[in-house]
Amino acid sequence: METNTDTPNSADTPKLTLLTTTHRVAPGLLSWPAWEALRAAPLVLAADPAHPQLPALAQARVAVELVARDSAPALARTLVERAPVLFLGSPDGDPGLTDALARIAVEAAGRAPEIELLPGSYDLPGARLLDLVAVMDRLRSPGGCPWDAEQTHASLVKYLVEEAYELVEAIEEGDRETLREELGDVLLQVFFHSRIAEEDPEDPFSIDEVAGAIVEKLMYRHPHVFGDSDAATTDQVEANWEELKAAEKQHRESVLDGVPAGLPALALAAKLVSRVRRAGFTGVPDAPYALPAELTEETAGALLLAVVQRAHDAKVDPDAALRAAARGYRAAVRAAEGLAAD
Repeated sequence: METNTDTPNSADTPKLTLLTTTHRVAPGLLSWPAWEALRAAPLVLAADPAHPQLPALAQARVAVELVARDSAPALARTLVERAPVLFLGSPDGDPGLTDALARIAVEAAGRAPEIELLPGSYDLPGARLLDLVAVMDRLRSPGGCPWDAEQTHASLVKYLVEEAYELVEAIEEGDRETLREELGDVLLQVFFHSRIAEEDPEDPFSIDEVAGAIVEKLMYRHPHVFGDSDAATTDQVEANWEELKAAEKQHRESVLDGVPAGLPALALAAKLVSRVRRAGFTGVPDAPYALPAELTEETAGALLLAVVQRAHDAKVDPDAALRAAARGYRAAVRAAEGLAAD
């Protein structure tokens, strides 16, 4: 029986290993299989001279040869021709490289090297937030965006408020795609303000300090999760929460201290009523819940306040209720106009 010498023995087929890494972890933090493959490879190639792993590999005495990346097909041909080889994938993922290698494998009809994809490091949950930090830094730095570089905390306030309301609308409409987009817009505002704060000459702080502070606050206010306190029900959790916040706010003179006066009028009223109710304060009677004979600025305000008080007692969010009624009113008006719902 004759052996078909046209078919290469798998043991003789050169291997092309594509080692992928993420730039979102510290250089050198590679998996053990990745380090073994790097040390055992007869040749290690890379196409990015600024690859963050190169200094770590140099310290580990792993020699890396840089090759040109004029185009994905040209890079694919270089890797195939120089196999056996390990290629250290670029941080941008080398767009088009895998497609170019696949075409070569089809055209070579079995003569192409064996290709192995070896993940060397992985993104942790939340790793893309590092990209947002880098993007904001680029936008605010010299050579970035002139508009972004000119913004201040004060100039961004209107955008923060607008984005927050757009997020609320997406939630109330149940629009998942818009919800994801608006969450990103609100997140951008947090990172934008943090990047501006980092440049303050007298009291700078960064996004890390912002995140660190809220982490500490959450852990402190959830002793039933991170400490030795017990809270098996929602009521117990809320009781613990109020007790801790009361201890934090002992320096406040009024039950209303800390309520931002810049809230929209209805939201401000709702927050004030909530504070008064939770504190058990009885020094101010409820506003009369009756339609006055004549609506003036004073009587209209009193009536709205009474509605807010009644809504709180009924566990109804008056702001959300009014927005829902406004949407219904808008739809009714459009229907009366012979128009489709907005």
